[in-house]
Amino acid sequence: MNTARFSAFGRQAGTIMVTLIGLLILTFCIGRLMPVDPVRAIVGEEADRATYEMVAERIGANLPLYQQFFKYVSDLLHGDFGVSIRTGQPVINDILHVMPATIELATFAIIVGAGLGIPLGILAAVRRNKPVDHVIRFLTLIGHSMPIFWTGMIGLIVFYAALDLVGGGGRLSDYYIGLVPETTGFLLIDSMLAGDWEVFGDAVNHLLLPASILGYSSMAYITRMTRSFMLDQLNQEYVTTARVKGLSKSRTIWHHAFANIRVQLVTIVALAYGSLLEGAVLIETVFSWPGFGQYITNNMLVGDMNAVMTCVLLVGVIFIGLNLLSDALYKIFDPRTR
Repeated sequence: MNTARFSAFGRQAGTIMVTLIGLLILTFCIGRLMPVDPVRAIVGEEADRATYEMVAERIGANLPLYQQFFKYVSDLLHGDFGVSIRTGQPVINDILHVMPATIELATFAIIVGAGLGIPLGILAAVRRNKPVDHVIRFLTLIGHSMPIFWTGMIGLIVFYAALDLVGGGGRLSDYYIGLVPETTGFLLIDSMLAGDWEVFGDAVNHLLLPASILGYSSMAYITRMTRSFMLDQLNQEYVTTARVKGLSKSRTIWHHAFANIRVQLVTIVALAYGSLLEGAVLIETVFSWPGFGQYITNNMLVGDMNAVMTCVLLVGVIFIGLNLLSDALYKIFDPRTR
């Protein structure tokens, strides 16, 4: 048994290493094959040839591609992700500064998406082809079909400009900015630690609309997948057998059918969360949300390839981490995989 576990661990570690190497090659190619000259982005269009060559030599842009790749990997292993051309700060410091805002947004959104999507998917499957099923499917179709930037703008017009029910752009109103010390970077946590409930309430007010719109988009996907998984289980013979033996409908649904789709739902929710972390670009732009999505967008516009490459690498690492987390949760929900 120990040998089998060691072999499985070795295969998993090997897969992770191959994935990371492929990810490194991909990010390097993005930085070198994009139609952006990293040297020209640093020195500007008006720099003379001598300045251009000096900077190219300093950052290694004059080396053969394979040497540039080894230098890139070496720098990463030493924790050097480069300096952002746009901000003048180390890229890793920039990301650590903006990432909490996106994590806060994505976490609230996945709570909305999974908290509503899973029950609605189960309800739609149980009430298949009934009016409630048609309504749920219609709502999920809208969630899939509407561009999220359009939904965000409509949400701002209706709920902020017209009804004044939620905050506008940004994480805080202007007069609350700077009142709470940045301890963790997570505004809700920092305001609670400071005991400033006015700032906390304002932060929640600004978070509600963008997170709900992201959560609705995520809910549409999770609902459809949950419905599909549940329909497959409800058509199995063991469900019919359980009902014939006198087991209640609710117990059959929740203790048997739902129990058999939990492992699948773990993957769906984990991937949806990863997509929210790296795919909140449009909603962050619409709401002027100072997070990871807006950071990578701004840097792409100015050709800041150090920042773009690091962001792409980080997205890949996030998905690898979420897959590992899913594997760990598999073993909790399904003892057969241990």
